[in-house]
Amino acid sequence: MGTPEFAAVSLKAVCEAGIKVSAVVTQPDRPQGRGNLMIPSAVKRVALDCGMPVFQPRRAEEIVDELEAMAPDFILVVAFGQILRSSVLDIPRKCCINVHASLLPAYRGASPINRAIINGEMETGVTTMALDEGMDTGDILLVEKTAILPEDTASELHDRLAESGARLLIETILNFDSITPLKQDSSRATIAAKLTKDSGRLDWSKSGTEIRNLIRGCNPWPSAFTFHQGKMVKIWEARIKESGRAPIAEPGDILRVDSAGIEVAVGDGSVVVTEIQREGKKRMPACEYLRGCTVCEGEKFDRN
Repeated sequence: MGTPEFAAVSLKAVCEAGIKVSAVVTQPDRPQGRGNLMIPSAVKRVALDCGMPVFQPRRAEEIVDELEAMAPDFILVVAFGQILRSSVLDIPRKCCINVHASLLPAYRGASPINRAIINGEMETGVTTMALDEGMDTGDILLVEKTAILPEDTASELHDRLAESGARLLIETILNFDSITPLKQDSSRATIAAKLTKDSGRLDWSKSGTEIRNLIRGCNPWPSAFTFHQGKMVKIWEARIKESGRAPIAEPGDILRVDSAGIEVAVGDGSVVVTEIQREGKKRMPACEYLRGCTVCEGEKFDRN
């Protein structure tokens, strides 16, 4: 059971490992793009390529009879997008195994990869757990840690964790009978709330580190953004300006514009925006952006 590309990586790995997959359950096709074309999930595409039966119920509980008829040893759940109830959890002979992209109990919830970067964490990882009816509250089976690199975006970290999660899932399946489940310490739990489009709104009064972390953690979605001359501008990359003291300026003030980028005052100094995208245009290096858009020292990036 899974839906996006993160889950598709695990499905491919399980199949390549020779583990029999009786069926795949994924979310219904969704309309996407300007034409509202019905697009299958990444998991569905992999399943069809491998000739596996695909179920797309609105709720997994709708296909309990079909699942019970398969009599599976495991149900593998990776970024499925639904909280499963006992009628599904009780079906497999051994376990419903879930892959979660954090070091549980930290970052339970929908956006663990993004939130770890946004919050400035230096380490994260993947956890396999025995799924229960709570939100990422099940017993921990195996854990694999990884460093969050200073230049990592959410996209780059996502891809590494998808591969790590696939490996850990296979290890969990093959060694399940010898694994001792570990109960989570809920007193140490943190929640990775779902991101919204507004999550990327830049507050220039924050520190340079906080602003840069938000830009990295919102790349590629929902993307960090600000406003200039009444138009929304997405900020894709910025570096902290190393200087002896903070500039005398208001947060959001544009301090300098040159081939290195656009220097902007922040709460504890300044950052240099090096990749940017004006509303309705393509993303590009700041030096190219400045050839087509006038940005002047003394102007301001605003929150709205």
